[in-house]
Amino acid sequence: MKALTQIPRRGLLFVMSSPSGAGKTTLSRKLLSADRNIIMSVSVTTRKPRPGEVDGRDYHFISQAAFDAMVEKAELLEWAAVFGNSYGTPRKPVEEALTAGRDVLFDIDWQGTQQLAQAMKEDLVRLFILPPTADSLRERLIARAQDSSSVIAKRMAEASHEISHWPEYDYVIVNDAVEESHRMVTAILTAERLRRRRQLGLTEFVRELTKKL
Repeated sequence: MKALTQIPRRGLLFVMSSPSGAGKTTLSRKLLSADRNIIMSVSVTTRKPRPGEVDGRDYHFISQAAFDAMVEKAELLEWAAVFGNSYGTPRKPVEEALTAGRDVLFDIDWQGTQQLAQAMKEDLVRLFILPPTADSLRERLIARAQDSSSVIAKRMAEASHEISHWPEYDYVIVNDAVEESHRMVTAILTAERLRRRRQLGLTEFVRELTKKL
């Protein structure tokens, strides 16, 4: 089989946001397992690990003092306080990935997305994921059995505010069926990778191509 032509490109920042329980984590994991050229941005957080979470894979779990020090040194691309805990994205590994032509996936909220837009707008692709109904959102939160009833009620109350930020995103999908939503996510990523400004080697490729015409 003939090898496909590879044109050097700059990586992109692919943000997936949604209210808690709308399915962004499931879609993120499917994308990561199917595509080797995208990596997950591992955030730092001050919250305690949930059952099954691994330090360094799901999050870097750190103290509030350590988090504050990273903010002070401008070592975070974005950060926010959510439900009493702090979350942030380390700058260095993201910049290294983009330079190497790799894409970076973000599972962050609208606050973090706004900050990324301020820091690296040209590299940013924003996708908002909506649940099909309010009832389905509540059912998903209950089914994952990770939060108390009071926390679930708080997340439901916050969902309306989070959803109100959908116009700030480049793409919006309704996550009614995971497999169909995954296909839409993949299509968005493919199209964004082909944007002319990201294909850094395109000018040289076309120059060499036309020499032989």
